[in-house]
Amino acid sequence: MTTHHAASLPNRTLGSGPAALDVSALGLGCMGMSEFYGTGDEATGIATIHRALELGVTFLDTADMYGPFTNERLVGKAIAGRRDEAVLATKFGNERGEDGSRLGVNGRPDYVHKAADASLQRLGVDHIDLYYQHRVDKNVPIEETVGAMAELVAAGKVRHLGLSEASPETIRRAHAVHPITALQTEYSLFTRDIEDEILPTIRELGIGLVPYSPLGRGILTGAITAESDLESNDSRLTAYFPRFRGDALEANLALVAKVREIAEAKGATPGQLALAWVLAQGDDIAPIPGTKRVKYLEENVGAASVELTAEDLAALVAAVPRESVVGARYGDMSTIDA
Repeated sequence: MTTHHAASLPNRTLGSGPAALDVSALGLGCMGMSEFYGTGDEATGIATIHRALELGVTFLDTADMYGPFTNERLVGKAIAGRRDEAVLATKFGNERGEDGSRLGVNGRPDYVHKAADASLQRLGVDHIDLYYQHRVDKNVPIEETVGAMAELVAAGKVRHLGLSEASPETIRRAHAVHPITALQTEYSLFTRDIEDEILPTIRELGIGLVPYSPLGRGILTGAITAESDLESNDSRLTAYFPRFRGDALEANLALVAKVREIAEAKGATPGQLALAWVLAQGDDIAPIPGTKRVKYLEENVGAASVELTAEDLAALVAAVPRESVVGARYGDMSTIDA
């Protein structure tokens, strides 16, 4: 079987007008290098980021809460002396203590400034290319949060603004204060609810989409075949991710098996096919599959050279009907702005 190998990546444009930002068609989610998906290893993470830059994966995604705080430092080390090669995205708003405790969602204007300064310091850079509100603070009007984010743009600390997991109404209100370049939210063959209202809203406003977990938190790679494939400290084994437990996992793996069949016929891996599907949903979309290993990074980059016909796309949607995925994407959806 011929698997697709890494080739140089085309660019895509997120946002429109003065808010437009050119990024590599595929980005790299760096979270798992520090936390949540088993044990992280800094040297391996840095090597993966260096290989990403070599392959043209220049759109790097982190957040202050990953680690907490250690992931930004890792990304900063990896791009030291190479700042101009990377388009750097980070996020604020999921407030955590140094001990890892979760302090809730914070969108207060004074906190926005404090968080940005701390991120710049950890990353070792003088500006952030794309700064996201990680979760919407339901106690602070979005106009106030985005107003503070706009002050960061005026100060030259941030170039472009983004939102993560925001509802259509919140997106409209935010965009009226300052142009929003991108919405980061979960989107994959396994999670398609944004197609109803969110995707039409951002397209109407000229806002790009940055899908996180475009591989369904790894399940669509075909590498997970049972709960025992995950390290004991992997957050996917907790009630926070219902799709990976018991009967739900079994039902979802049956869907992955169908994706694998179509992939094999195309000479691709299941993960490459799943990523190619996301890429095929529009030129205004730049997914950020996360990995901490060079091997998987190279496999992901190979997805950009997988050509999907209309028949292939229809076959994939038939193999994974929207309502067939078992389990909510999060066990607790209370922090999601709906």
